[in-house]
Amino acid sequence: MTSKLDSLERWVQDVAAMTRPAAIHWCDGSDAEYRALAQQMLQSGDLIELNQETHPGCYLHRSNPSDVARVEHLTFVCTKDEADAGPNNHWMSPADAHAKMDALFDGCMEGRTMYVIPYCMGPIDSPLSRCGVEITDSPYVVINMRTMTRMGAAALDRIEREGRFVKGLHSTGELDPERRFIMHFPEELTIKSYGSGYGGNALLGKKCHALRIASFQARTEGWLAEHMLIVGIENPQGQTHYVAAAFPSACGKTNLAMLIPPEGYREDGWKVWTVGDDICWMRPGEDGRLYAINPEAGFFGVAPGTSTNSNPNALTTIARDTIFTNVAVTADNQPWWEGLPGTPVTDWLGRPYDPANGPAAHPNSRFTVSAKQCPTWSAKAEDAQGVPISAIVFGGRRPSLVPLVMEARDWAHGVLMGAAMGSETTAAATGAVGVLRRDSMAMKPFCGYHYGDYFKHWLSFDKAGAKLPKIFHVNWFRKGKDGKFMWPGFGENLRVLEWMIARVEGKARGTETPIGILPANGELKLDGLNLPRETLAELLHIDTAGWQAELHAIGEYLDSFNPRLPARLLQEQQRVAQALDTPLKAANA
Repeated sequence: MTSKLDSLERWVQDVAAMTRPAAIHWCDGSDAEYRALAQQMLQSGDLIELNQETHPGCYLHRSNPSDVARVEHLTFVCTKDEADAGPNNHWMSPADAHAKMDALFDGCMEGRTMYVIPYCMGPIDSPLSRCGVEITDSPYVVINMRTMTRMGAAALDRIEREGRFVKGLHSTGELDPERRFIMHFPEELTIKSYGSGYGGNALLGKKCHALRIASFQARTEGWLAEHMLIVGIENPQGQTHYVAAAFPSACGKTNLAMLIPPEGYREDGWKVWTVGDDICWMRPGEDGRLYAINPEAGFFGVAPGTSTNSNPNALTTIARDTIFTNVAVTADNQPWWEGLPGTPVTDWLGRPYDPANGPAAHPNSRFTVSAKQCPTWSAKAEDAQGVPISAIVFGGRRPSLVPLVMEARDWAHGVLMGAAMGSETTAAATGAVGVLRRDSMAMKPFCGYHYGDYFKHWLSFDKAGAKLPKIFHVNWFRKGKDGKFMWPGFGENLRVLEWMIARVEGKARGTETPIGILPANGELKLDGLNLPRETLAELLHIDTAGWQAELHAIGEYLDSFNPRLPARLLQEQQRVAQALDTPLKAANA
């Protein structure tokens, strides 16, 4: 009787024949395996032990200076038909991509160990979860994948039961930027990554599988794979609403996922529960609601900016058993980055710290840690059926124009809000920082197929019997004339979430505007917050002329996805544009 693992074993043998490793190790995900790999990397210098008194079980990894972020220009979606990849992706034909990658992989693991990593994205027993196997020559990848996924024997058992899995082949190669590619074959459920050791390029369960491949799977199978945090908001009556929120990298997803309520809210009994900080898989349940799981088991968070002011829960989470990548180090060997007290002595490159060389920690330096270490971690994160989503939130960094919060009038309007999202770019991707770009649903670097088809897929959930979440858009980053942020953000964002929940429950009437429903006068609770009335008015102000220009720009952006742009979305853009025109026409009549 043949085993369903036969295809896996044949694939492993084929890869070994091509890459020619010195040894093959099947990973079991055990504590002993982790300790052995960590010890091996300490001896090789790939890991540096940090202060074990202040940070027990913590290590530092310094990556190659040319390998510190995702490389979108070297990331390809390889579909048979170029049109299926869409203008939102770089495309290469599957035949050419396989030939290019296999030439790079030829003999690349000589003298190295080839690690076979069976993993499950999501709770092992969840019907929403999907399995994969990553083959890599990087022990750094192995220990990170152990933290970020359900890795090892249980995943291998599920793969044997199901007989299907996503194939991921990775090698650090020579870490040569000229020989670095990340190829996705969604129709084959296959990923090939060469020449990078950076998380988003090398931990293939993360962006590659959980978003690019999974988004393609989700479209085929009737669910959504999204770049979203999942957070539970428990009110004083003990009721919990779960919110999924999409923001581009370094726009506060982790901070919101681990939010600490303001003091007055804590005293009243409000609680926040962390389900996930980066990726959300949603599927309609039998009751018509969307249910979500976090396919990840850990956090791969941006370190700079994480502080006692911004995210004390994150600092508590990463105080032990954490892998830090490209951070600085203090005199007593503690991890350090901009935003923390104290002074570094060594920068992320291992040089004596000199402010003339730039930030001590790389702006995209990271921490990898188990989600269960978070003080606000929710046991619901392990629920096989997922958590019911009450609201979906979109947002980005917009210094002007976009109000603090607005609600979509219906699902189609909400899809337009998500499609039109814009944000200033961050250090999480290579290229210029601070440039405004459209990043629909925060999925521009991660959608594994044509954005026009993706928008159509989103719209398809609005059908008879569906009890869809309300959709909102937020902007924590609006600035005043003095260039400072007008909204305090962080824990105070719960005030905005409370209004959203009141809208979900039908307890807030809101104010209808051409661009969406805004909080009515007095509906945002500001007790204990020193926020001048005129500042709140500015945060909720709608610049009609500015929004008319915005809707025109949104129309041009959407037009770039023709001929696959769904007509329903263009109609919605035109409806909002016309609603903005109406007040001016009435005033000029």
